[in-house]
Amino acid sequence: MRIGVTGASGFVGGAVCRAAVARGWQVYGFGRRPAEIPGATYRTWDLTGDERPDLDLDALIHCAGSVTDWGPPAGIWRANHTGTANAMAAFPHARFVHVSTASVYDPRRPTIMAREHEAPVSRYVNAYGASKAAAERLVEGRAVILRPHAVYGPGDTTLLPRVLRAVRGRRLVAVGDGRQRVSLTSVSNLALACLLAVTGPLGTYNVTDAEPVVLDDALRAVLREKGIDATPLYLPRHLAHGLATISETLAHGVAAVSARLAREPRLTRYAVGHLAVERTLDITAARERLGYAPSPTSFTGAASW
Repeated sequence: MRIGVTGASGFVGGAVCRAAVARGWQVYGFGRRPAEIPGATYRTWDLTGDERPDLDLDALIHCAGSVTDWGPPAGIWRANHTGTANAMAAFPHARFVHVSTASVYDPRRPTIMAREHEAPVSRYVNAYGASKAAAERLVEGRAVILRPHAVYGPGDTTLLPRVLRAVRGRRLVAVGDGRQRVSLTSVSNLALACLLAVTGPLGTYNVTDAEPVVLDDALRAVLREKGIDATPLYLPRHLAHGLATISETLAHGVAAVSARLAREPRLTRYAVGHLAVERTLDITAARERLGYAPSPTSFTGAASW
């Protein structure tokens, strides 16, 4: 099996490469940054440019893209929509596995054991959700689309760092009441789903850990594993939304003065809306059609991540 993996220098793409190598497949990793992946052939490739790799592949697992909920919309669209179009065009005869996101579900209401047909929707609150939904529409019917939620694990540069940045003294500031259920996706479970998708039937699949967890339980487990002496403090949604508005306004102001000093706000309205309510996915389709058998949510070993 000859497969390619875009975003191979990143968190998810790197994990998929390692899992494919362990399975004995011939793996070609692609990314913008120089990287070394033991057992794989790595090539630099900017998906937003005009160049195309000259290779024959059985499958391409597309993990590359922008995962931020903040930043210039044009760049996010270029990474997520243009990049997806170019990746598919480069290997028109290969099985295409597209790693999407649960952010394609309706951001304005809770996601309660959502089934795949409930997304995409007509409106999104930021360029991330909108661009990922557009990328899904681009490949639908010609690809396997995977929708993970809140990917975590060794090498995570997004979810756990954001959680840890919310620690203030002996408090971890969060939103809601802590009792909301969330589906999380370990990077090892996502890598498993990607490999199954290479030979599984075309379609769209939610892919998460075995069962949803309660947010407060998850946050306390992270703090315990990281050895951080803090407890969650929950802000009401309306208060957090107001603070996020202020944080975004300040960030816009700084960016207008100096692009060099521009920083992502500590709290965004998207994050508040996403975290304050239930966000759970039904994975029946992946279990039944892909043979997906994920492990439970676990933060064991998080101290070394």
